Amino acid sequence: MTETQKTAKLSLNGQDYELPIFSPTIGPDVLDIRKLYGQAGVFTYDPGFTSTASCDSTITFIDGAKGELLHRGYPIDQLASQSHYLEVCYLLLYGELPTAAQLEDFEARVTRHTMVHEQMHNFFRGFRRDAHPMATMVGVVGAMSAFYHDSTDIADPWQREVASIRLIAKLPTIAAMAYKYSIGQPFVYPRNDLDYAANFVHMCFSVPAEEYNVNPILSRAMDRIFTLHADHEQNASTSTVRLASSSGANPFACIAAGIACLWGPAHGGANQACLEMLKEIGSVDRIPEFIARAKDKNDPFRLMGFGHRVYKNTDPRATVLKQSADEVLELLGVEDNPLLQVAKELEQTALNDPYFKEKKLFPNVDFYSGIILEAMGFPTSMFTPIFALSRTVGWISQWKEMIADPQNKIGRPRQLYLGQTGRDYVDIENR
Repeated sequence: MTETQKTAKLSLNGQDYELPIFSPTIGPDVLDIRKLYGQAGVFTYDPGFTSTASCDSTITFIDGAKGELLHRGYPIDQLASQSHYLEVCYLLLYGELPTAAQLEDFEARVTRHTMVHEQMHNFFRGFRRDAHPMATMVGVVGAMSAFYHDSTDIADPWQREVASIRLIAKLPTIAAMAYKYSIGQPFVYPRNDLDYAANFVHMCFSVPAEEYNVNPILSRAMDRIFTLHADHEQNASTSTVRLASSSGANPFACIAAGIACLWGPAHGGANQACLEMLKEIGSVDRIPEFIARAKDKNDPFRLMGFGHRVYKNTDPRATVLKQSADEVLELLGVEDNPLLQVAKELEQTALNDPYFKEKKLFPNVDFYSGIILEAMGFPTSMFTPIFALSRTVGWISQWKEMIADPQNKIGRPRQLYLGQTGRDYVDIENR
């Protein structure tokens, strides 16, 4: 971030105020309003913070108009097609792609921390069997600070590093345990001979009674889902992690806050909403009816999994994930799954419909990830937990960046107060 000679002039009540302008490496310029209240006695008003830069960052950049997503400058489509999740984790955490030796060391550190404290098994059993896996994850991740006291001092760089590795390593184990607990099956321990994605699939679908071999097509598809959800700039859950950490909270509490925010259907539940829409459509012969409803402005029905709030063009993540979706469906077939039959036909109908082309309502990453997870046998209740474990490295990278920022201060948004003005208390008998 560089302060240019450019300034903006704000005229207010006959008084002019000069606002400095900061220029990023890419993206729009930013007005610096930090001194505005002290000078002019006014706040800015921006519900949802959609026009406000709450921080400066070097991690992820999005250009929605161009359909561009960069991690440390690298396009997401290159990373998803040529790299793998743990290498992208290293990139997000440390700013550069690793050498072969660095990657081997990083993968070894993550692999050797995948087991959770044995007493945490008892913690799981405190939940009802029908508890949503996200409820379990919020509780268990927040409780990690009760088990790992040696990595909660955020002022110690080494403890921050240990906490980072532990969270990346243990979230797949915790998510798989939440799933196994919800279906009444025994927990499956992680295996050090499997890669990150294959290990998660194995923990979810293997049982002690028989051997389970992870198909490489499925593990590759899962790895791509992880990679494509690793970070997404200053979204709601990332901002929640940053706001929680601004108070000095321990890293496990901050990530638990991010998971809680991601649980909301407007954020992490989009692929689940997509599958629920496919269930509502029900069969291929009803697709024209729902396509017509989606085009009708007076109909509340929305075609979930198409278009994106940020990307006004093609979602760059969707192109790569479509390839994996096609591979998974070819491997597993759709003949016995009406939902997947509807998904495939709906995709082709929308891609060839002039209305959707004109509106740029293309299938997004939620559409394809939902299809893949459904085909693999995950219930919709596990879609958001998988999103959460994927996004953990992004949250941690943003958390580490914020802790190291000398400008770091506790978050304290302002408000436009529209309530009652001062008034005197009235005794109850006189009300």
